[in-house]
Amino acid sequence: MKKPFLLLLPAVAALALTECQSSKTAATATAPTAQAPTAEAPKPKEYKYTTVEGDPLKTRIYTLDNGLTVYLSDYDDAPRIQTYVAVRAGSKNDPHDATGLAHYLEHMVFKGTSHLGTQNFAAEQPELAKIEGLYEQYRATRDAAVRKKLYHQIDSVSGVAAKYAVANEYDKLMGSIGAKGSNAYTSNEQTVYQEDIPSNRIEQWASVQAERFGELVPRLFHTELEAVYEEKNRGLDNDFNKEFEALNRSLFQKHEYGTQTTIGTIEHLQNPSITEIKRYFDRYYVPNNMAVAMSGDLDYDQTIRTIDQYFGKLRRKDVPGYTPAQEEPIQAPRVSEVKGPNAENVMLGFRFPGTTSKDALALRLIDKILTNGQAGLIDLNLNQKQAVLEAASFTEINNDYSTHVLYGTPRQGQTLEQVRDLLLAQLDKVKKGDFPDWLIPAIINNEQLQRTKSYESNEARAGAFVAAFVAQQDWKDYLQQFDDFGKLTKQDVMRVAGQYYGPGYALVYKRTGKDTSTPKVIKPAITPVPVNREVASDYYKQVVALKAPELQPVFVDYQKDIQQVQLKPGLPLYYTQNKENGLFDLYYVLDIGTNNDPKLGLAANYLQYLGTGKLSAAQLQQEFYKLGCSFGVQSGTDRVFVSLSGLDKNLEPALNLFEQLLNNPTPDAQALKDMVAGVLKSRQDAKLNKSVILQQGMVNYVKYGPKNPFTSQLSEKELKALKPADLTALIKKLPTYEHRVLYYGPSPMLSDKFLPPSAGGAVVESTGVKETLSKFHKTPAKLTPTPPAKDFAELPLKDRKVYWVDYNMVQAEILFLTKGEVYNKDIVPTVSLYNEYFGGSMGSIVFQELRESKALAYSATSRYANADKAGRSNYQLSYIGTQADKLPEAMAGMEALLTDMPAAEANLDIARQSIRNSIATERITKSDILFAYERAKRLGLDYDLRRDVYEKTASMSLDDLRKFQQAKVKGQPQTILVIGSKDRLNFKELAKYGQVQQLTLKEIFGY
Repeated sequence: MKKPFLLLLPAVAALALTECQSSKTAATATAPTAQAPTAEAPKPKEYKYTTVEGDPLKTRIYTLDNGLTVYLSDYDDAPRIQTYVAVRAGSKNDPHDATGLAHYLEHMVFKGTSHLGTQNFAAEQPELAKIEGLYEQYRATRDAAVRKKLYHQIDSVSGVAAKYAVANEYDKLMGSIGAKGSNAYTSNEQTVYQEDIPSNRIEQWASVQAERFGELVPRLFHTELEAVYEEKNRGLDNDFNKEFEALNRSLFQKHEYGTQTTIGTIEHLQNPSITEIKRYFDRYYVPNNMAVAMSGDLDYDQTIRTIDQYFGKLRRKDVPGYTPAQEEPIQAPRVSEVKGPNAENVMLGFRFPGTTSKDALALRLIDKILTNGQAGLIDLNLNQKQAVLEAASFTEINNDYSTHVLYGTPRQGQTLEQVRDLLLAQLDKVKKGDFPDWLIPAIINNEQLQRTKSYESNEARAGAFVAAFVAQQDWKDYLQQFDDFGKLTKQDVMRVAGQYYGPGYALVYKRTGKDTSTPKVIKPAITPVPVNREVASDYYKQVVALKAPELQPVFVDYQKDIQQVQLKPGLPLYYTQNKENGLFDLYYVLDIGTNNDPKLGLAANYLQYLGTGKLSAAQLQQEFYKLGCSFGVQSGTDRVFVSLSGLDKNLEPALNLFEQLLNNPTPDAQALKDMVAGVLKSRQDAKLNKSVILQQGMVNYVKYGPKNPFTSQLSEKELKALKPADLTALIKKLPTYEHRVLYYGPSPMLSDKFLPPSAGGAVVESTGVKETLSKFHKTPAKLTPTPPAKDFAELPLKDRKVYWVDYNMVQAEILFLTKGEVYNKDIVPTVSLYNEYFGGSMGSIVFQELRESKALAYSATSRYANADKAGRSNYQLSYIGTQADKLPEAMAGMEALLTDMPAAEANLDIARQSIRNSIATERITKSDILFAYERAKRLGLDYDLRRDVYEKTASMSLDDLRKFQQAKVKGQPQTILVIGSKDRLNFKELAKYGQVQQLTLKEIFGY
């Protein structure tokens, strides 16, 4: 599951201890019945907290009496709050004979307690005890006949226990209060649970979280175990995952970072222990080993009182100590090979100290010296010069050890050993200090820029709290590291590089081929369990009955929220001001794309390898990096986005530099030759990528036929015949077309003069964006209209067909596709509710049936996808990824749901509440306003369509959804796409769904 990125913060100073003061009006839930008044109100409990002077997040850190750490940050961009509940225990704490336990426990925490997720725990509990005992017997024997008999008993008793359970009740409850992003992840050091909640629902959230972290009831165990098997299968089908595991095995031959994986071994997954899982929960899921991290529109005082009211009931316990294994120095490369269907690459890993060490801080700087996306050694010497197809580096920072990973993909005819040597050569440059002196200060400035940008994300803000807690760092020390980062010197870099980049490292060669070591996961016989949609626990009813202040939606008014001015005929400027920080985003948008001319995409790619006459391509990238700015040109099928972003104080020099490039790119014949060779190699590699094959190649083939947007590209002969002037001419022509400019930043729209208080009587002039663009944006006196849009004709899809592609994999991935009507804004509200109800979340019908009840998949979704442009068709898309031998049941299960949609009023109520609460608390702000307007215009709209969704879903009934489903989904002609291994697919089963036809990669890719 997704791991949030870490927030980097600037220098800060002293720690302070303060008592709380009320900061804003609280928006909290209240119980349905009031308590009886007392003669004298008790004195409110005072909560002490720590802060750090200069902390831009204004974080308050509390410690409850039971040891729970609470981080709070107020950021009121929208009436929502990002929450994390972090447990300082992960896969490294797994018992060596039960790996994967922490991750499986993570799944179980969503199953409820003796109050949540059950309709009769007194009857359910003895059945759950039987299941636990049977699993201990199952785990203790290897006799196949005995195990089969025991599993049959487990399956039978599980069916009885499930009659008392309420599947997905936690997900339903979170959905009903308008929570989004319900998820969790397990890593080496931690297990973290996340929710994005409306700010008026803190009490409901706190009540439910404290409930589930206070007690573990592992119900619906054997069906969820199958979901974990499928997650394991996804890992077995992921070459990068296998490669990274091999790297860790070499680097860490004693430490759990390498001796066991988060997902666990198949042997351990097939022999689970509920007893061990409960023991792990009791050991580590205790308040003094946990943290609550929240950032958003919150009142500090009321929030901490609410958290203490619920989480304060959790009992403190001693936490087992952990002593990390000490690794021996690596004296020589430890080489391993991994095989799989994807393209070849090489990966190198170097071992470093853990997160709190100064050398790990230097490692972060070294990583940016190598790869920062613009001016790093790998960026310029390998990617810019096209010495490899692709190369990069990244860090894996953990408590006990860290890892620096370098990887590269070879060009045609290049060996993995040659790529390895090129990567090592860049490390040699670091060790010798062979990089410009300005690079480290520029990296520090750009890191500050990225930190400033990250302040706009509650996910990043709260994620920083989690990072500090997991690393066992005081918030002051966590912040101080960024001040220390800014003080690192070239001498520090050379010392650390010389110490850790020695002759000993891990080296993994990823070769293309069949992985014969992939073990087979046996499909157990599972009887579907009931999900009991129409029932709810008493606890659920009590929580949803809590009253909360109602929040009203705020819709975008494009006429008021966007300022517009004409720079010249055919060149409008759309403007929204950034009032939060000093960063800007600038876009030139053209209604032309690769459908008009396939060479546009090549020209956009070519631009990164070109200079301006005065500056080489590498020098140009370096200059932008010094300015704290970056540029790009992206060409889609029908639009081109030319972008520039960064520090607004450097807008003028950056724009001047960028315009020089757009108007006067220097043709480079060798760069074009290398780029063409790289394109041809990338095309070969794309044929080895199952996601590209299914989601892009097969989908486009079915929608449009052999000639489609995906195959609309130059042939190899045409590519090799290209001249540099062919592409530079296209680049130069872009600003001559009619286009529009989007700007989000702090500069005013128009120039202004004002007298600041500290200016001492001096008048300050502020240059407006209009004037800046008029000065630097080079366009002809009269702009040329863009050519008419060229859209590929969509096929009618009237016949039932099954297309399949042979691919070496454990799972089979299946996509059901039905063509719908042309985009119609009037059905969008119904579509929104249908998607949320039927297949849009973990509480949806599809997820409940195919994963919770039948254990057929880890991922199963279905949605009616609205077109993104007026005149285009909508499509019903239903996906399931499953172990290949479950394909018959998986396809039958999905088909049954698409034919006869189960009706559940309770689920409909939750879906309706989820949509309306989400819209009421969602705020489209910043540059998102501009892009929301872009999306609306493409659909022929001049208003915020969410208004219709909010207003109309309030009164929609199950009958409305049923009519929609019967008219748009049930019985409609289907095309089914399947990708899987030929020797694992059941073709007799596929034939039940239509004429079966194998597609070759040449048919799909057009080459």
